[in-house]
Amino acid sequence: MWFVDACHRGTASLACGMMAWGLPQSNAFLADTFRADESQIMSPADEIVAIVDEHNNLIGSAPRHVMRAQRLPHRSTYILVFNTAGELYVQKRTMSKDVFPGYYDPAAGGVVLAGESYEESAQRELFEEMGIRGVPLTPHFTFYFTDTHTRVWGRVFSCVYDGPLVLQEEEVESGEFVPPAEILRRADAEPYTPDGLYVLQRYLRPRGDACTR
Repeated sequence: MWFVDACHRGTASLACGMMAWGLPQSNAFLADTFRADESQIMSPADEIVAIVDEHNNLIGSAPRHVMRAQRLPHRSTYILVFNTAGELYVQKRTMSKDVFPGYYDPAAGGVVLAGESYEESAQRELFEEMGIRGVPLTPHFTFYFTDTHTRVWGRVFSCVYDGPLVLQEEEVESGEFVPPAEILRRADAEPYTPDGLYVLQRYLRPRGDACTR
């Protein structure tokens, strides 16, 4: 796996182009191609997600299950949820998650849907996963992450929240607020999402890193 910081990266080339993905090469690859009957409830696997190129430019959209199966580059949000004591919320992902099932994750968030901005996606995911609404989000940095499972352009936000939580049972098995240093210690012995762990480690870099802030 590897990461590219958005403000430092050079030109990266994707392993395959639009034709290799089995997608049209024009921007007309639209969500309606896959739109389900509106009378039916769309499953997470059928959500229409934004697809991007190697420079994080939008080039189309696809159902989540197609994006996962073909490992298409997409966007995702990462939200670090702190309480006023400075502890960070860590959630345990359910075994039904399509990537990193059962792993611990120091960031809430998820894939950006077609037609959403990063900010809109972050607000939606925070409410869906944790029941948090109306809390100001602070933007931090954008990065590229790739491994054998996924290729994603992530954007990181943080917020401070002390209120009640309503966890999304389909995605979050459990969670707790933990000091960041303790999270890093636990990650040596327990499975943590590699992208979430990178986000936390980079967030904690000295403030002298101009790109981090």
